[in-house]
Order: sequence, then C-alpha cells, then structure tokens
Amino acid sequence: MDNGKPTPQAPIYSGFDAKTTATQALKGIDLKGKTAIVTGGYSGIGLETTRALSGAGATVIVPARTPEKARAAINGIPRVELEMLDLMDPASIDAFAERFLASGRPLHILVNTAGIMACPLTRDSRGYEAQFSTNHLGHFQLTARLVPALIKAGSARVVEVSSRAQRLGGVDFDDWNFEKKEYDPWKGYSQSKTANALFAVQLDRLGKSRGIRAFSVHPGLIPTTDIGRFTAGVETSANVAKNPKAWVLKMVNKYNLMPLLNLMMKVVSIFTLKPPVFFKTIEQGAATSVWCATNNALNGMGGVYCEDCDIARAVSADSPRGYGVRPWAMDPVAAESGLHPRDWTHVLE
Repeated sequence: MDNGKPTPQAPIYSGFDAKTTATQALKGIDLKGKTAIVTGGYSGIGLETTRALSGAGATVIVPARTPEKARAAINGIPRVELEMLDLMDPASIDAFAERFLASGRPLHILVNTAGIMACPLTRDSRGYEAQFSTNHLGHFQLTARLVPALIKAGSARVVEVSSRAQRLGGVDFDDWNFEKKEYDPWKGYSQSKTANALFAVQLDRLGKSRGIRAFSVHPGLIPTTDIGRFTAGVETSANVAKNPKAWVLKMVNKYNLMPLLNLMMKVVSIFTLKPPVFFKTIEQGAATSVWCATNNALNGMGGVYCEDCDIARAVSADSPRGYGVRPWAMDPVAAESGLHPRDWTHVLE
C-alpha cells in the first residue's frame, strides 16, 4: 500500500527479466471488465500490447491516425475498438477524449505507446517540433483530458513508453522547440523521451490520491518495429545498399533471426570488452508496459522508470551503461516545473 513516500527508483526483483514476453508478464492476471486505451496499438509493440491485454480479457480501444491501416492490423483480435486520433492535432485529441468520456466508461489502463523517432525536422500546425508534439505533448493532452475516466476507475495506471534515449540528455527548457539552436533529430527524440519520464513522475505525484499511478518504460532495443524507419533506412534498396546496419535489420525482420543477432552481439562484446547489447522481439518489447499496467507487485507504487519488467536502477549522469535511468529523467523539480509553455499542474490539483 502507498505509505505517502515516493517509490524508490530501484529494482524490486520481480521474477521477470529482459526475455519475458507480454503474454508471460500477464500470466494469471484477469482483466475481464477492464477498459484500456493503447495509443499506437496497431503496430509494433503497441499492437502486441493490444493483443496481450485483450488476451487477458480487457476491452482495448485503439486510437489511430490512419484507421484503414489500423483496422487491418487489429482484425481478429477480440474486444478491440478502433477510434480516430491524431496526436499532433489538439482538436482531434479533445474530440477523442470527449467521445470516450461521453460513453461513461471508467478507464483502468492507459498505455501511451505511439511515437516517432529521429525524424527530419517537421512541425505541427502550432509550430511545435514533431517529436516533442507527438511523443510528449499529444500524450500529455490526451492523459489530461481523460483524467475524469481514470479517476472513475478507482484504481488506474498510466504507462508512458519512454526510451533508453533518455540517457542522452534532459529537456532543454529554454529551447525545447529548436527555435534558437540547430535541429538535431536525436536530441529531439531524447528530450521527448525524457519528457515522457518526467510526466510520469509528476502525474503520479498529483494523481495517486485519486487512485491514478503512473510509470515510464524503456521497452528495450527492438530492431524489427517501424519506429526506426527514419534511421535504419530499411524502406529502400538504395539505403539498404549503403547502410550495413539497415541490411542486417531487414534480414532479422524477414527471417526471424533475433537469436542469431544476440549471439553475434555476445561475440562482439568479447572482443570489445563491453557489455553485450541485447535485442528484443516485439513480444518481449511489450512486456514491461503490460507489467507496469497490471502487476500487483506494483500496487501502491508509481512515478518510477522501468525496464525489463522491473523498476530500473538510478544511475549517475555519466554512467557508460545502456541500462538505468539518468538523474534528469527523474528530477521532481524538473517534472513539477512543467513541460509545456502552458502550466498543466491544475489538472489534478
């Protein structure tokens, strides 16, 4: 139970690990009668999250910017409802939230999975940089609008899908929109993922007295999802020819060679004297999200960054490790200061 103190940013030794799949993380959990919303729930780890939650009995609402594409992906999955939502369009977000609130249903689980990574400079209709707009601001607005339904659930969990990219740096509060400095796609991505983590910290602080607990998640390194389309170059034969990494990822995706890829990484680590990189399947990548959304071991906890189906370790800013969460992504002062020009802390206060 919640004792009023912040949840320690330290592992609880859940019994799961990096190889756990979403289905395994949900073993023995009954979600019948529960309602979940999964943004991006029709592709990559979002689709696997939808499939796993539905398999445990939940009704899952999948909002999508391209309903035709989403409809084909979720076809045959029981208890899944398709809705329209564009995370870069504030009016679309409000309309979706209004439709859901009008249904009168409580919202037990909200998994904010949708995202874009390291894309060329693009701005939404307000002039906001696309990664910050989609990955953080859109989910921020959506969650804020759905607060009444989260409160109505009595016990709700919000999962912000962040990334280990948070290790690359914090949010530039003076120029998060790249109006003064030159745009860097990886800096844009990393600050949007740090913003996800900080949002979970503040949402949990404000929401726990109303039964809302929030978590941020690093799903793992998953080379076979579409989120890397801007960096891997797997779409065109010309890019594949120029980029060995893209070629490897294309083969892994086509022939299901993940075990071989991880074996190669182990061999590389022997010669480089560095810890091996572990790549996950999509089923493994969705596991931490559903674990945070449903596992009873996290009752009374929240506001922490998780990975590999456990609470992650807090590490120093200069840590060379790929795992763990950096100080700027868990800083309560930064989280409380707000991550948007307009103050949002009134949402739950």
